[in-house]
Amino acid sequence: MFLMFALGAIVIVAGFAFDHGDFARAVLAREGRPLPPSEPPAFRLGAFLAASTLLFSSFIGFDSIAQAGGEARNPGRNLPLATGLAVATAGTFYLLFTAAVYHAVPWSYVAEQARLRDVTAPGLLGYLLPAGWTVAIVGGAAVALTNDLPAMLLAVSRLLFAWAEDGIFPPSVARVHPRWQTPHVALLLSGLVASVGVLGSHLAGDFFLGVDILVTSMLVNFIVICLSVLALPRRNPELARRVTVVPARTAQVVLASLGALLLLLFLGVHVVKDLTGPARAWYFRSTPVWLAVMAAGSVLFLRAQWRLRQRGVDVDVAFGALPRE
Repeated sequence: MFLMFALGAIVIVAGFAFDHGDFARAVLAREGRPLPPSEPPAFRLGAFLAASTLLFSSFIGFDSIAQAGGEARNPGRNLPLATGLAVATAGTFYLLFTAAVYHAVPWSYVAEQARLRDVTAPGLLGYLLPAGWTVAIVGGAAVALTNDLPAMLLAVSRLLFAWAEDGIFPPSVARVHPRWQTPHVALLLSGLVASVGVLGSHLAGDFFLGVDILVTSMLVNFIVICLSVLALPRRNPELARRVTVVPARTAQVVLASLGALLLLLFLGVHVVKDLTGPARAWYFRSTPVWLAVMAAGSVLFLRAQWRLRQRGVDVDVAFGALPRE
């Protein structure tokens, strides 16, 4: 984590050390073409909402913190505190990082290049920095991605393990390794599915296809979380009484309602942008792909639920209790 922040800080320091004039001279020296002067863009609400929606991909993992809630000391205090610290730290770092890049690189150049190819901070600042510093920035990005993998595998594999324990997935998915005491089948299955998603985005020639699918999933996930806060006292009164974060019911309703409405707005903007943008075929749009996966998952869930009912299992009681640790 410290290495990730240290290498990312190179972008922040370098970005604020150079300005648009330095960048224009660097492009002229390397490519022999002058950059036209750029004016501040006019504010457009649609573009602002679309960018705000895409930012949800930067906050992946916060919904996974609860996966380890049963193993945290004083989770009622420490999990909200950890979430708040993480949001504040990551948000501040992202703002400084972005401000530094646009301090050095004109926004018009970034927009122009983004229409032609995927743009990155190392690629943009490579005009201004020696090759060694650019390699260090790329290394920081690699460290950041590697840093994410254990946490994401932890969260996703636990979901698969819980679904297998509940009878939704085959029991073999919940198998625990006899020596290492880890859910090795769930871990391998999670990594395999993730690899297929990465490969699919690569074959589609669009990295942001995977990002857009991720954003759609996160928005729907957070909407369901807000709705569950509203429905929890009716669906599971015992669990609702154990809530220690914002225990006042009125505050819960207000926050959950506002959150659901804002997230629905973001989801609507995201879907419209996806369906109206250029695409070579329907399967290069994130919304139809996400709907197809959700439809397949729903069929799998309903089939498993029907089989549980056939065996005499009270699914409301089974799903209403927290899984054992």
